[in-house]
Amino acid sequence: MATSENHNNDAIFSPLRHALFRNMWFSNTISNAGGLIQSVAAAWIMTSISTADHVALVQTATFLPMALFALPAGAIADIYDRRKVQITFFLLSLIAAVIMTLVSILGLITPWVLLGLCFLVGTGGALAAPARGASIAEQVPKELLSQAVALNNISFNLARSVGPAIGGLIVVSFGATVAFAINAISFVPMLESLRRWKRETEVSRLPAEGLLRSINSGVRYVMNMQPVRRAIGRAFVLCFIGASLPSLMPLIAHDLLQGNAGTFGLLLGSFGIGAVCGIFVLHPMRKKIGNENTLRVCTVIVAASLVALAASTSIALDFIILMVAGMAWMMITTSISVLVQLFVPRWVMGRAIATSSASITLGVAIGSWVWGLIAKDHGVVIAFQISAIALIVSLLLGFLLPVADRTTSTELDEQVLDDPDVTLGISGRSGPISIELQYQIPEDKARDFYRLMRDQQKVRSRNGAYAWSLSRNIADPECWSERFSCPTWNDYLRLRNRRTIEDSDLQRQAAKMHIGIEPIKVLRWLDRPAGSVRWSDDAPDRGDDALKLEIHS
Repeated sequence: MATSENHNNDAIFSPLRHALFRNMWFSNTISNAGGLIQSVAAAWIMTSISTADHVALVQTATFLPMALFALPAGAIADIYDRRKVQITFFLLSLIAAVIMTLVSILGLITPWVLLGLCFLVGTGGALAAPARGASIAEQVPKELLSQAVALNNISFNLARSVGPAIGGLIVVSFGATVAFAINAISFVPMLESLRRWKRETEVSRLPAEGLLRSINSGVRYVMNMQPVRRAIGRAFVLCFIGASLPSLMPLIAHDLLQGNAGTFGLLLGSFGIGAVCGIFVLHPMRKKIGNENTLRVCTVIVAASLVALAASTSIALDFIILMVAGMAWMMITTSISVLVQLFVPRWVMGRAIATSSASITLGVAIGSWVWGLIAKDHGVVIAFQISAIALIVSLLLGFLLPVADRTTSTELDEQVLDDPDVTLGISGRSGPISIELQYQIPEDKARDFYRLMRDQQKVRSRNGAYAWSLSRNIADPECWSERFSCPTWNDYLRLRNRRTIEDSDLQRQAAKMHIGIEPIKVLRWLDRPAGSVRWSDDAPDRGDDALKLEIHS
């Protein structure tokens, strides 16, 4: 038994054997600790200069940037060099942290100034986060991805186990200004690790998508990938309801325990310690009872913790309760993060991570504001009790939005397809393009083929197609036609390059059902051919040479 436990622990920490991931992980942990030291200082200052709703808004200001900027940040992470993206936006956070320090030194802190600066610091981190998350797959072997994602998430919680306690002591002993300055300094190791990372640039054979189109393709992929869509919806609801715990924690220390900033720091530290311990429970628990049951158990634990915190007046008891709650909270968010990264391929990883992060942070941001208003009008105890009841009711979502299980990452099909036959003079921006595939399917396999095509529709849609349809010839029932469109020729070429191994298996199943001497017939149509027509013999034929440079698959 001991051997098995040691093996599990070794597997959990195995990504740290890779120097690049290890350096980034430690630097990220230091940066997270600095951010939490700042959060303690900001939240505690707010308790002394404003009311409960403003205290809860510190959490909103910290998490709102992720909700607002996640999708653009995810698109940027997938379009541009992820190393340079992180350097740029961590520098933004560093500058904002320096400004916060200077404002504190000058004595210009007011509730709205403080919230604005927290928002600005959080903006840099929010814009860098998808690039950071998507970079993990480049820093460890693919078989270690789930462990690396869990370790990346635990980085924040490890920092939370010590950062808040240190932050509370710093605020009590030296004041908030020193805490703000330490946060600014904490960005330096991360920036240095990124500077030393010799990233291999991935060269695309097709022009990069524009920002808006990239955002659209990311959202489309997530919305057409049912397991990811359900997990993201579930994450929003749970984080919205459960946001009462992190957002009102300063009031536990201030109102229920009559403590100081050090007390608040220790409470946050207990929550973080529990989250760190959760990494040893998460993997075996997910393996034994699955993601859905893991979420249900953890939801009940958080609800029970809220009830216990509302009734407790003992700081020692609160420490224990928060350790248990921190473990459950970490397991909820990490289970969803791991699931999202396992279900999506690398070309859309940044945008998928961003969408997941947006759902979590938007839930926390809005929930923090709502629970702050409830606490202001009815008190912390009532707010916790209502939140606990809502969490128990949310268990019904397990029937509407069940969370799927997956153990291996999604891989792109690296097989190079034959170049499409093109003799018409078009360019990469020509379009719309309609694609028609004609199948010959035996009548006794019609039902199986139809079901297969419904799955094919989802694949086409999430990879970039629209207006998908399936038709059957009235005169020849064995003749079927699948048709879909892409905005431009380049979009069609991207769709061909985005095939995962599962997508290719689906197409092969359809090909096996096809009968007849001729293979599946593929027809490609330019829906607006006016630009391809030479209206006079003297008009230049501009398309052929340009097209040869743009067809890559």
